Amino acid sequence: MDSNHILNAMGAIDDNAILDAKSYQRPKSHRWLRWGAWAACICLVISLSIPTMAAKIPSFYNVLYEISPATAQFFKPVQRSCESQGIQMEVVASYIHEDTAEIYVSLQDLEGDRLSESTDLFDSYSIHTPFDCTSNCTLVSYDPNTKTATFLITIEQWGNVDIVGDKLTFSVRELLGQKEEHKGTINDVDLGHITLSTSTQAVSSRGMSGDEYVAENEYADSSTGVVVLKSNGRIASPTGGVALTGIGYIDGKLHVQVYYEDILKTDNHGFIKLINKNTGESIDCYGSVSFFDEEQRGSYTDYVFTNIPMETLGEYELYGEFVTSSGSIEGDWSITFPLHTVDNR
Repeated sequence: MDSNHILNAMGAIDDNAILDAKSYQRPKSHRWLRWGAWAACICLVISLSIPTMAAKIPSFYNVLYEISPATAQFFKPVQRSCESQGIQMEVVASYIHEDTAEIYVSLQDLEGDRLSESTDLFDSYSIHTPFDCTSNCTLVSYDPNTKTATFLITIEQWGNVDIVGDKLTFSVRELLGQKEEHKGTINDVDLGHITLSTSTQAVSSRGMSGDEYVAENEYADSSTGVVVLKSNGRIASPTGGVALTGIGYIDGKLHVQVYYEDILKTDNHGFIKLINKNTGESIDCYGSVSFFDEEQRGSYTDYVFTNIPMETLGEYELYGEFVTSSGSIEGDWSITFPLHTVDNR
C-alpha cells in the first residue's frame, strides 16, 4: 500500500471514532487487589509457620500463650512423650469428667537409678491450658522394677464449665530424683555445756513462721531487718547438707540456728524442737525466720523458743527432722496431648 492509499484510508475514518480513541485510557490495576494478594500470601506463610514456631521456639509459644492461651494451645502440636537427660516423660492415662481432668504422667529413668518414691518436681513444672483453671501435681507411685515415677495432674476449669475438645501442655524444667529423711535427737550437742552465741545481726528474711512471731517482726523486717544470731560456724551436722551454726539468747528468747546448704538445688529443709529429758515433753518453736547466705544459695533458719530460761537449758535436748537431697536434675521435658478420656496403661 502506497502513501496515497494510506492517506485516503485515514480520511475515511469517522471523526467521532478518533475522539473516542483519544479519550480512551487503559484501565488501571486496582492497588488493593495487589495488596490483597500480598496479605493472603503473608497469612498463608504465618498459618504454615505458627505450628512449627510454637513447637520449636519456646519463647514464641510463651508470648503467644500470654496473648491468647486458646490460640497457643490450638497451634501446639501433639507430643505424648519426650526424653531429656535420659529420662522419658509420657502421658499414660487421662479421665475427663465435667469440669475436672485427671491425668497420669510417668517419668522413667532409661539410663540409671536416679528416681525414687521421693521424686519431686521441685515446683518447676508448668501446666498450660486454653482456659482458666486451678491445678496441682502429686506423686502417686514409684515402680523400682521399671524405675518409673507416676504423677497425677488434677485440673479444674473455672466457672463449672465442662472440659471438651482442648489440648494441655505439661512441662518440667527440674526434678529432685531422690530425697532422704533424717529425724532424731542431735546427740552431738549438750545444751547443758554449750557455748552460747552472743553476736547478733539484722537480716532481711526470706520467710517467717509463727503468727505471733511474724506479727512482732513485721515492721522490723520491712525497715531495719529481723535480729538473729550470727553464725558460729559448724557446731554439729545432723545429716549431710545440714549444720547447726548457733545457739544463744536474744531478748530472753532462745534461738537455735541451722544452716541448709544450696537450697536452690537441693531443697534441703527441716525443723527443730526441744525435748525435756525429765518429762519427755516436746516443745515446738514459737516461730522461725529464714534468710539467705551471702552467695544467695544456702539458707539459715533461726528457730525461736520462749519460756526456756537459760539456767534450765541443760534439762533439754535438741530434736530435728530434716529432708535433704544430693541435687536436682535439670532438663527440658514437655508433652502436649488432647484432653479426652484415654487409658494407655
